[in-house]
Amino acid sequence: MQLDDLYRQVIMDHYQHPRNQGQLADDAIAVDLRNPSCGDEIRLQMLVEDGVVKDVRFRGSGCSISMASASMMTDAIKGKTISEALHLAHTFRGMMKGEPADLDELGELESLQGVSKFPARIKCATLAWQALERAAGSSEVDGEAKA
Repeated sequence: MQLDDLYRQVIMDHYQHPRNQGQLADDAIAVDLRNPSCGDEIRLQMLVEDGVVKDVRFRGSGCSISMASASMMTDAIKGKTISEALHLAHTFRGMMKGEPADLDELGELESLQGVSKFPARIKCATLAWQALERAAGSSEVDGEAKA
């Protein structure tokens, strides 16, 4: 099996069987984003306690890349500190720009590496990550989560 085929399988698995899809309670941080160029939409919700992502969920609609990326991202950041999640977002964005990335750190997110060859699809892959960055920016005030 070719590596590209394996990556496609990982992406399709997350698209067809998304992890962490759903909704959290109203006190969770929520960010809604839309990619105007293709219509992808996401609502990301995070429950942050003591600077740690205790739970994260998403709802949305869009292409397989967008939804698979959201599924993989939520898996990757759950249990991480906000700082660790933002570092992962920075690493992922770098990979999308074609920059060298620590693939061990990215885990199965590496399967989205090929998207960097298609500039129009990069926005699809990074939509959930943009929502994470916005949510993280509003998540901590003196160590306490805020909505």
